[in-house]
Amino acid sequence: MSVLQTLPVEQMKSIVSKLAAVKSRQDLEAALTIYHADGELLSPPVLSRAKGHAALRNSLATFFRFAPDYEVDLHGQAADGETLCSWGEIRFTPAYSFRGDPPNGKRIRTPVFILFRFRDEKVFWESFHFDLADVARQAGLPAEAFQHTG
Repeated sequence: MSVLQTLPVEQMKSIVSKLAAVKSRQDLEAALTIYHADGELLSPPVLSRAKGHAALRNSLATFFRFAPDYEVDLHGQAADGETLCSWGEIRFTPAYSFRGDPPNGKRIRTPVFILFRFRDEKVFWESFHFDLADVARQAGLPAEAFQHTG
């Protein structure tokens, strides 16, 4: 059984920068090659958690349908042991809300910070954080409209 890795900081940054680029192209297959098969993707603001290859595939496919023009720019990265923290800005136009309320169609821009851990030189754990209230305000909806509840 492999354990979490403390990789050289430049290698962590390279893996995460590649993941950011493929997610900004909505390239599901390329993104899945960067995640560990037993990886976990959390997005606490929207109450989302995916663990394992099948769940990661489903979660990313859902996200790309939700945000078909998603882009992320990472402005900085720093590591502490086995964890890399990246921060920057995300931009996207919500195609729908998880509650069914129609968003106003405006493109969202909001800060983001993302934590990563690695196993076998792949992303094993990702926790994706942004200001949900800011996203909701820009989309003209309450924050609860963007949370997975089922």
